[in-house]
Amino acid sequence: MCASGVLPLRWQGSLLSASERSEMRQASHNLAIRAGRPGLLEITREVAGFVGRSGISEGLLTLFCRHTSASLVIQENAAPAARRDLEAYFERIAPEDGAYEHDDEGPDDMPAHLRSALTATQLSIPVKDGSLALGTWQGIFLFEHRRNTPERQIALHLVGE
Repeated sequence: MCASGVLPLRWQGSLLSASERSEMRQASHNLAIRAGRPGLLEITREVAGFVGRSGISEGLLTLFCRHTSASLVIQENAAPAARRDLEAYFERIAPEDGAYEHDDEGPDDMPAHLRSALTATQLSIPVKDGSLALGTWQGIFLFEHRRNTPERQIALHLVGE
């Protein structure tokens, strides 16, 4: 540890010589999706399909939800009970019957904004060997916070080689 209290960085990869470097490329796609109900909708397969078609084997994928009443999460994808518990938790902390001033689009409007603010509208996921570098039980989910479940647009952008 140095005097500032910060540990020095250690390189855990390998550096490429100039002759081994590949050209950086990028790919983008707009994923249009509509959930059948409020809650978590797994979109891992669709996102992985985009990565596979891109031809990029190493890089970083950014997903961006273009809405203020839906969000993106990486969550447990094996046990349905984990998803149900997460959905129930958000219903408790941002209920529809709260004393909200903003209700322009109905009673689920402001709770949807609160739930979105507490999660994420953007995710970054490494790509390794042409696949998403997700953990064993991780999946990518659109978290739909509205009852009317409008079509959602998820912007995907992959940079790599």
